[in-house]
Amino acid sequence: MAYRERPLSPHLQVYRWQVQMVCSILHRATGIVLSLGSLLIAWGLVALAAGADRWDQFAHAARSPLGFLLMFGWSWALAFHLLNGIRHLLQDVGVAVAVPAFIKSAWISIIGSLVVTAIIWLLAMQKWGGA
Repeated sequence: MAYRERPLSPHLQVYRWQVQMVCSILHRATGIVLSLGSLLIAWGLVALAAGADRWDQFAHAARSPLGFLLMFGWSWALAFHLLNGIRHLLQDVGVAVAVPAFIKSAWISIIGSLVVTAIIWLLAMQKWGGA
């Protein structure tokens, strides 16, 4: 029997990318983003409690292009993590565990998070200006 060099464990180069794998990776990544983004939310709440000057500083930072990108990304991470978490809870009780249903629910998590984020931002822009 010939000895062949093989990896000790499979890695990402071995597997073909699938939507389930992407959802798993994104779920972990969005959990990290939500944790770090909570610091920005805390900054906003402290600024709100500290008075008008501090709130104006926070609002100026939040309205900058980088601030908008961070808030948009955080809101998408929240929507995805929520929908994918609901998906996981349903699968834990035995709903949608067959492979076709598993794939469909993964796409629903991804597309649904984009739709939810778009609706949130469209409503926010209409109510508080910018649209």
